[in-house]
Amino acid sequence: MPFSAQPPASGERYALSASLDNARHLSSLLRAVHFQDYATCLATASGLRVTVEDAKCIQANAFIQAEIFQEFSVQEESVMFRINLSVLLDCLTIFGTSSLPGTSTALRMCYHGYGYPLMLFLEEGGVVTVCKINTQEPDELLDFDFCSTKVVNKIILQSEGLREAFAELDMTSEVLQITMSPDKPYFRLSTFGNAGSAHLDYPRDSDLMEAFHCNQTQTNRYKISLLKPSTKALALSCKVSIRTDAQGFLSLQYMIKNEDGQICFVEYYCCPDENITEAEL
Repeated sequence: MPFSAQPPASGERYALSASLDNARHLSSLLRAVHFQDYATCLATASGLRVTVEDAKCIQANAFIQAEIFQEFSVQEESVMFRINLSVLLDCLTIFGTSSLPGTSTALRMCYHGYGYPLMLFLEEGGVVTVCKINTQEPDELLDFDFCSTKVVNKIILQSEGLREAFAELDMTSEVLQITMSPDKPYFRLSTFGNAGSAHLDYPRDSDLMEAFHCNQTQTNRYKISLLKPSTKALALSCKVSIRTDAQGFLSLQYMIKNEDGQICFVEYYCCPDENITEAEL
């Protein structure tokens, strides 16, 4: 643990400091939300949240709990900054994306506060690299106002079920239609591509279904172009929670286990396709 044992230099006080024995634990989660160049980072005592948005229609959040880090210290109630996620990922993988067996890249991350760069100290095999990445004023983030009390329907699936669905459905379709219902078809995914309509049904007693809580029948369509970025998180995950609220806003929450068995979450929020009328359903 090269960095977790090192205190900051004398007299230095960081707004945020964190250490990881294996930088891959962070880089793999950040890749799962990397569909735009810039991300907003929010650090609190409970951990780090990295948010990426696109077109005011989709938002992705990677949650890295403080317990994942060997050291995690936030001196203020919260620390927030905007950063180039592409550059951050390049720095985290500066020694390559796959290490030799038995080796890993250790990371120490430090941030003085507003206006300062994010500093990364990376060490592998006795070689230390220091990176400084400029930070920016964070933009105001979308508030999907998606809380558990407003959830109408919720199911939890083993991720392999959803991975198979994306492999089988016609991705030439512009939209993915999701039906959730207390009655048949229970949970249906539909596409409308060049080869015609395709439907995939999951009964509530399916082996892939871990939880089924549907209060009313809902059918909503979502642009596949907005959902495609979430397949990065899907590929890493073991379970996925699919929730909708009364307005049809969609929450996809992926549970991801890292190499050490620690659990993190990546969540995508997506607004329904407003161009679809009730008559078309």
